[in-house]
Amino acid sequence: MVSQNIRGNFSTHPARKAHAGERGCWGHWCVNLEPNPHAVGCNAPQELRIVQTCDTFVMLPLNAWPSSARGRITGVLTDIDDTLTTEGAITPDALNALGALKAAGLSVIAITGRPVGWSEPFAIRWPVDAIVAENGAVLLQNTSKKGLQRNEYGREQLLKSYQISDSERRENCARMQRIGQRILRDVPGTGLARDGAGRETDMAIDHSEFTRLPVEKIAQVVAIMQSEGMTATVSSIHINGWFGAHNKLTGARWAVRELFGRDLNTEMNHWVYVGDSTNDQLMFEAFAQSVGVANVRRFESQLATLPRFITDEERGAGFAEVAKAVLSAQAD
Repeated sequence: MVSQNIRGNFSTHPARKAHAGERGCWGHWCVNLEPNPHAVGCNAPQELRIVQTCDTFVMLPLNAWPSSARGRITGVLTDIDDTLTTEGAITPDALNALGALKAAGLSVIAITGRPVGWSEPFAIRWPVDAIVAENGAVLLQNTSKKGLQRNEYGREQLLKSYQISDSERRENCARMQRIGQRILRDVPGTGLARDGAGRETDMAIDHSEFTRLPVEKIAQVVAIMQSEGMTATVSSIHINGWFGAHNKLTGARWAVRELFGRDLNTEMNHWVYVGDSTNDQLMFEAFAQSVGVANVRRFESQLATLPRFITDEERGAGFAEVAKAVLSAQAD
Protein backbone atom coordinates (compact mmCIF):
# COMPACT_ATOMS: atom_id res chain seq x y z
CA MET A 1 0.00 0.00 0.00
CA VAL A 2 1.32 3.44 -0.96
CA SER A 3 2.25 5.66 1.97
CA GLN A 4 0.27 8.88 2.06
CA ASN A 5 0.29 12.03 4.10
CA ILE A 6 -2.26 12.92 6.76
CA ARG A 7 -4.16 16.17 6.42
CA GLY A 8 -4.15 18.09 9.68
CA ASN A 9 -1.85 19.41 12.37
CA PHE A 10 -0.20 16.57 14.30
CA SER A 11 2.65 18.50 15.82
CA THR A 12 1.94 16.78 19.15
CA HIS A 13 3.15 13.38 17.97
CA PRO A 14 6.10 12.07 15.96
CA ALA A 15 5.81 12.42 12.20
CA ARG A 16 4.93 9.20 10.40
CA LYS A 17 3.32 7.91 7.24
CA ALA A 18 -0.17 6.42 7.28
CA HIS A 19 -2.33 4.25 5.04
CA ALA A 20 -5.91 4.46 3.86
CA GLY A 21 -8.31 2.58 6.07
CA GLU A 22 -5.77 2.50 8.87
CA ARG A 23 -6.65 2.95 12.52
CA GLY A 24 -3.62 3.75 14.57
CA CYS A 25 -2.34 5.45 17.68
CA TRP A 26 0.70 7.64 18.06
CA GLY A 27 1.64 9.59 21.15
CA HIS A 28 -1.66 10.64 22.71
CA TRP A 29 -3.57 10.51 19.41
CA CYS A 30 -5.70 7.75 17.98
CA VAL A 31 -7.12 8.30 14.51
CA ASN A 32 -9.33 6.60 11.97
CA LEU A 33 -8.20 7.50 8.48
CA GLU A 34 -10.28 7.49 5.29
CA PRO A 35 -9.31 8.56 1.76
CA ASN A 36 -10.32 12.06 0.68
CA PRO A 37 -12.16 11.07 -2.56
CA HIS A 38 -10.78 12.04 -5.98
CA ALA A 39 -12.60 12.07 -9.26
CA VAL A 40 -13.45 8.65 -10.67
CA GLY A 41 -10.47 7.16 -12.45
CA CYS A 42 -7.95 9.48 -10.82
CA ASN A 43 -4.85 7.55 -9.73
CA ALA A 44 -3.03 10.42 -8.02
CA PRO A 45 -1.95 9.82 -4.40
CA GLN A 46 -4.81 10.57 -2.05
CA GLU A 47 -4.60 12.66 1.06
CA LEU A 48 -6.18 11.11 4.13
CA ARG A 49 -8.73 12.93 6.22
CA ILE A 50 -9.21 12.36 9.94
CA VAL A 51 -12.68 10.99 10.65
CA GLN A 52 -12.30 10.26 14.35
CA THR A 53 -9.87 11.12 17.10
CA CYS A 54 -9.74 9.96 20.68
CA ASP A 55 -7.31 9.90 23.56
CA THR A 56 -6.94 6.13 23.96
CA PHE A 57 -3.55 6.29 25.65
CA VAL A 58 -5.07 7.89 28.71
CA MET A 59 -7.27 5.92 31.11
CA LEU A 60 -9.94 8.25 32.37
CA PRO A 61 -10.88 8.26 36.06
CA LEU A 62 -14.02 6.29 36.81
CA ASN A 63 -15.92 9.44 37.73
CA ALA A 64 -15.55 10.54 34.09
CA TRP A 65 -17.73 7.60 32.97
CA PRO A 66 -20.97 9.27 31.79
CA SER A 67 -24.10 8.45 33.74
CA SER A 68 -25.96 7.88 30.46
CA ALA A 69 -23.50 5.11 29.50
CA ARG A 70 -23.59 3.56 32.97
CA GLY A 71 -27.37 3.61 32.94
CA ARG A 72 -27.44 1.44 29.82
CA ILE A 73 -25.43 -1.35 31.47
CA THR A 74 -27.39 -4.59 31.86
CA GLY A 75 -24.47 -6.98 32.32
CA VAL A 76 -21.01 -7.16 33.88
CA LEU A 77 -18.17 -9.33 32.60
CA THR A 78 -15.18 -9.56 34.92
CA ASP A 79 -11.79 -11.13 35.30
CA ILE A 80 -11.16 -12.87 38.63
CA ASP A 81 -7.50 -12.83 39.77
CA ASP A 82 -6.45 -9.40 41.04
CA THR A 83 -9.74 -7.96 39.76
CA LEU A 84 -12.24 -9.63 42.07
CA THR A 85 -9.62 -11.14 44.36
CA THR A 86 -7.00 -9.56 46.61
CA GLU A 87 -4.01 -11.66 47.67
CA GLY A 88 -5.70 -14.72 46.17
CA ALA A 89 -9.08 -14.43 47.93
CA ILE A 90 -12.26 -12.53 47.23
CA THR A 91 -12.81 -9.76 49.75
CA PRO A 92 -16.17 -8.94 51.36
CA ASP A 93 -16.54 -5.69 49.42
CA ALA A 94 -16.10 -7.47 46.07
CA LEU A 95 -18.43 -10.31 47.07
CA ASN A 96 -21.06 -7.84 48.25
CA ALA A 97 -20.67 -5.93 44.98
CA LEU A 98 -21.41 -9.10 42.99
CA GLY A 99 -24.50 -9.68 45.14
CA ALA A 100 -25.70 -6.11 44.71
CA LEU A 101 -25.37 -6.33 40.94
CA LYS A 102 -27.37 -9.56 40.83
CA ALA A 103 -29.99 -8.20 43.24
CA ALA A 104 -30.47 -5.25 40.88
CA GLY A 105 -31.21 -7.65 38.03
CA LEU A 106 -27.93 -7.37 36.14
CA SER A 107 -26.24 -10.33 34.49
CA VAL A 108 -22.80 -11.17 35.93
CA ILE A 109 -20.29 -13.51 34.28
CA ALA A 110 -16.72 -14.06 35.49
CA ILE A 111 -14.14 -14.97 32.84
CA THR A 112 -10.79 -16.34 33.97
CA GLY A 113 -7.66 -18.17 32.93
CA ARG A 114 -7.97 -20.28 36.08
CA PRO A 115 -8.72 -23.99 35.68
CA VAL A 116 -12.08 -25.70 35.85
CA GLY A 117 -11.27 -27.45 39.14
CA TRP A 118 -10.29 -24.18 40.80
CA SER A 119 -13.38 -22.37 39.44
CA GLU A 120 -16.07 -24.92 40.35
CA PRO A 121 -16.60 -24.00 44.03
CA PHE A 122 -16.85 -20.31 43.15
CA ALA A 123 -19.39 -20.98 40.40
CA ILE A 124 -21.49 -22.59 43.14
CA ARG A 125 -21.01 -20.05 45.95
CA TRP A 126 -20.61 -16.67 44.31
CA PRO A 127 -23.63 -14.64 43.14
CA VAL A 128 -22.80 -14.94 39.44
CA ASP A 129 -24.67 -16.38 36.47
CA ALA A 130 -21.66 -18.41 35.39
CA ILE A 131 -17.89 -18.66 35.29
CA VAL A 132 -16.06 -19.11 31.99
CA ALA A 133 -12.82 -20.91 32.88
CA GLU A 134 -9.55 -21.62 31.10
CA ASN A 135 -9.66 -18.53 28.89
CA GLY A 136 -12.97 -19.22 27.20
CA ALA A 137 -12.83 -23.02 26.94
CA VAL A 138 -15.22 -24.15 29.69
CA LEU A 139 -18.57 -22.77 30.86
CA LEU A 140 -19.68 -23.52 34.42
CA GLN A 141 -23.34 -22.89 35.27
CA ASN A 142 -24.88 -23.44 38.67
CA THR A 143 -28.07 -25.25 37.71
CA SER A 144 -29.63 -24.79 41.16
CA LYS A 145 -29.92 -21.12 40.28
CA LYS A 146 -32.21 -22.20 37.44
CA GLY A 147 -34.52 -24.10 39.79
CA LEU A 148 -33.12 -27.54 39.00
CA GLN A 149 -32.61 -30.35 41.49
CA ARG A 150 -29.60 -30.62 43.75
CA ASN A 151 -27.56 -33.77 43.38
CA GLU A 152 -27.63 -36.70 45.82
CA TYR A 153 -24.99 -35.13 48.03
CA GLY A 154 -27.06 -32.01 48.54
CA ARG A 155 -24.45 -29.97 46.65
CA GLU A 156 -25.59 -27.75 43.82
CA GLN A 157 -25.23 -29.40 40.45
CA LEU A 158 -22.84 -27.69 38.06
CA LEU A 159 -23.49 -27.85 34.35
CA LYS A 160 -20.14 -27.99 32.55
CA SER A 161 -19.89 -27.22 28.82
CA TYR A 162 -16.84 -27.21 26.53
CA GLN A 163 -15.82 -25.46 23.34
CA ILE A 164 -13.39 -28.33 22.60
CA SER A 165 -14.35 -31.95 21.90
CA ASP A 166 -13.35 -34.85 24.16
CA SER A 167 -10.94 -36.23 21.55
CA GLU A 168 -9.27 -32.84 21.07
CA ARG A 169 -8.85 -32.43 24.82
CA ARG A 170 -7.15 -35.81 25.12
CA GLU A 171 -4.83 -35.10 22.21
CA ASN A 172 -3.99 -31.61 23.44
CA CYS A 173 -3.28 -32.88 26.95
CA ALA A 174 -0.48 -35.13 25.69
CA ARG A 175 0.99 -32.30 23.62
CA MET A 176 0.89 -29.86 26.56
CA GLN A 177 2.66 -32.31 28.86
CA ARG A 178 5.53 -32.47 26.39
CA ILE A 179 5.62 -28.67 25.96
CA GLY A 180 5.56 -28.18 29.71
CA GLN A 181 8.65 -30.36 30.09
CA ARG A 182 10.38 -28.40 27.33
CA ILE A 183 9.69 -25.10 29.11
CA LEU A 184 10.97 -26.41 32.45
CA ARG A 185 14.13 -27.67 30.73
CA ASP A 186 14.83 -24.66 28.49
CA VAL A 187 13.88 -21.81 30.83
CA PRO A 188 15.60 -22.31 34.21
CA GLY A 189 13.61 -21.22 37.24
CA THR A 190 10.20 -21.86 35.70
CA GLY A 191 7.54 -24.01 37.33
CA LEU A 192 4.07 -25.22 36.47
CA ALA A 193 1.23 -23.40 38.19
CA ARG A 194 0.10 -25.19 41.35
CA ASP A 195 -3.51 -25.29 40.16
CA GLY A 196 -2.53 -27.50 37.21
CA ALA A 197 -4.36 -30.57 38.53
CA GLY A 198 -7.68 -28.87 37.82
CA ARG A 199 -6.86 -27.91 34.25
CA GLU A 200 -8.61 -29.66 31.38
CA THR A 201 -7.88 -27.61 28.25
CA ASP A 202 -4.76 -25.51 28.85
CA MET A 203 -1.49 -25.26 30.74
CA ALA A 204 -0.07 -22.55 32.98
CA ILE A 205 3.39 -21.46 34.10
CA ASP A 206 3.58 -19.48 37.32
CA HIS A 207 5.25 -16.08 37.06
CA SER A 208 3.90 -14.13 40.06
CA GLU A 209 1.71 -16.31 42.29
CA PHE A 210 4.33 -18.41 44.11
CA THR A 211 7.30 -17.75 41.79
CA ARG A 212 8.75 -14.49 40.50
CA LEU A 213 9.92 -14.66 36.90
CA PRO A 214 11.69 -11.70 35.28
CA VAL A 215 10.16 -10.20 32.16
CA GLU A 216 12.72 -11.78 29.85
CA LYS A 217 11.90 -15.29 31.09
CA ILE A 218 8.18 -14.64 30.73
CA ALA A 219 8.90 -13.65 27.13
CA GLN A 220 10.89 -16.88 26.62
CA VAL A 221 7.98 -18.99 27.85
CA VAL A 222 5.53 -17.16 25.60
CA ALA A 223 7.87 -17.66 22.63
CA ILE A 224 8.14 -21.41 23.26
CA MET A 225 4.37 -21.79 23.53
CA GLN A 226 3.84 -19.86 20.32
CA SER A 227 6.53 -21.84 18.50
CA GLU A 228 4.57 -24.99 19.40
CA GLY A 229 1.42 -23.56 17.81
CA MET A 230 -0.24 -22.52 21.06
CA THR A 231 -2.08 -19.34 21.92
CA ALA A 232 -0.26 -17.71 24.84
CA THR A 233 -1.39 -14.96 27.20
CA VAL A 234 0.05 -13.43 30.37
CA SER A 235 -2.25 -12.77 33.31
CA SER A 236 -1.32 -11.07 36.56
CA ILE A 237 -0.05 -14.40 37.94
CA HIS A 238 0.32 -17.01 35.16
CA ILE A 239 1.43 -17.54 31.59
CA ASN A 240 -1.37 -19.54 29.96
CA GLY A 241 -1.08 -21.59 26.78
CA TRP A 242 -3.67 -23.58 24.85
CA PHE A 243 -4.57 -24.99 21.48
CA GLY A 244 -7.63 -23.61 19.71
CA ALA A 245 -9.17 -20.33 18.59
CA HIS A 246 -11.07 -19.65 21.81
CA ASN A 247 -10.24 -16.75 24.11
CA LYS A 248 -11.97 -14.56 26.67
CA LEU A 249 -13.97 -12.71 24.02
CA THR A 250 -15.24 -15.81 22.21
CA GLY A 251 -15.96 -17.29 25.65
CA ALA A 252 -18.04 -14.24 26.58
CA ARG A 253 -20.05 -14.47 23.36
CA TRP A 254 -20.59 -18.19 23.93
CA ALA A 255 -21.69 -17.69 27.53
CA VAL A 256 -24.24 -15.00 26.67
CA ARG A 257 -25.64 -17.18 23.90
CA GLU A 258 -25.83 -20.29 26.12
CA LEU A 259 -27.17 -18.53 29.21
CA PHE A 260 -29.58 -16.04 27.71
CA GLY A 261 -30.06 -17.03 24.06
CA ARG A 262 -28.74 -13.64 22.91
CA ASP A 263 -26.02 -12.34 20.60
CA LEU A 264 -23.46 -10.36 22.60
CA ASN A 265 -22.30 -8.56 19.47
CA THR A 266 -25.66 -6.79 19.22
CA GLU A 267 -25.55 -5.46 22.79
CA MET A 268 -21.90 -4.63 23.46
CA ASN A 269 -22.73 -1.15 24.78
CA HIS A 270 -24.95 -2.72 27.43
CA TRP A 271 -22.05 -4.63 29.02
CA VAL A 272 -19.01 -3.47 30.92
CA TYR A 273 -15.80 -5.47 31.17
CA VAL A 274 -13.55 -5.17 34.24
CA GLY A 275 -9.96 -6.46 34.23
CA ASP A 276 -6.39 -5.86 35.32
CA SER A 277 -3.72 -7.28 33.00
CA THR A 278 -2.47 -8.11 29.51
CA ASN A 279 -4.73 -11.12 29.10
CA ASP A 280 -7.67 -8.69 29.32
CA GLN A 281 -6.43 -6.62 26.39
CA LEU A 282 -8.76 -8.24 23.84
CA MET A 283 -11.71 -7.37 26.08
CA PHE A 284 -10.50 -3.80 26.64
CA GLU A 285 -10.39 -3.41 22.87
CA ALA A 286 -13.78 -4.99 22.22
CA PHE A 287 -15.86 -3.19 24.86
CA ALA A 288 -16.43 0.56 24.70
CA GLN A 289 -17.37 0.32 28.37
CA SER A 290 -14.19 -1.17 29.84
CA VAL A 291 -12.63 -0.52 33.23
CA GLY A 292 -9.26 -1.43 34.69
CA VAL A 293 -8.88 -1.75 38.43
CA ALA A 294 -6.03 0.50 39.60
CA ASN A 295 -3.40 -2.28 39.61
CA VAL A 296 -3.71 -2.46 35.81
CA ARG A 297 -1.01 0.22 35.84
CA ARG A 298 1.47 -2.59 36.51
CA PHE A 299 0.91 -3.66 32.88
CA GLU A 300 0.23 -0.26 31.34
CA SER A 301 3.42 -0.17 29.27
CA GLN A 302 2.66 -3.63 27.84
CA LEU A 303 -0.92 -2.89 26.77
CA ALA A 304 -1.54 -1.80 23.17
CA THR A 305 -5.16 -1.07 24.14
CA LEU A 306 -5.94 0.38 27.55
CA PRO A 307 -9.24 0.16 29.38
CA ARG A 308 -11.32 3.30 28.87
CA PHE A 309 -11.61 4.00 32.60
CA ILE A 310 -9.61 3.20 35.72
CA THR A 311 -10.65 2.92 39.36
CA ASP A 312 -9.02 4.66 42.30
CA GLU A 313 -8.69 1.44 44.28
CA GLU A 314 -6.93 -1.80 43.39
CA ARG A 315 -8.28 -5.34 42.99
CA GLY A 316 -11.54 -6.20 44.80
CA ALA A 317 -11.99 -2.69 46.16
CA GLY A 318 -11.68 -1.39 42.61
CA PHE A 319 -14.33 -3.83 41.40
CA ALA A 320 -16.63 -2.61 44.18
CA GLU A 321 -16.12 0.94 42.82
CA VAL A 322 -17.28 -0.21 39.39
CA ALA A 323 -20.36 -1.92 40.79
CA LYS A 324 -21.27 1.21 42.77
CA ALA A 325 -20.87 3.38 39.68
CA VAL A 326 -23.10 1.10 37.60
CA LEU A 327 -25.77 0.76 40.27
CA SER A 328 -25.90 4.49 41.02
CA ALA A 329 -26.77 5.16 37.37
CA GLN A 330 -29.45 2.43 37.34
CA ALA A 331 -31.29 4.34 40.04
CA ASP A 332 -31.30 7.61 38.06
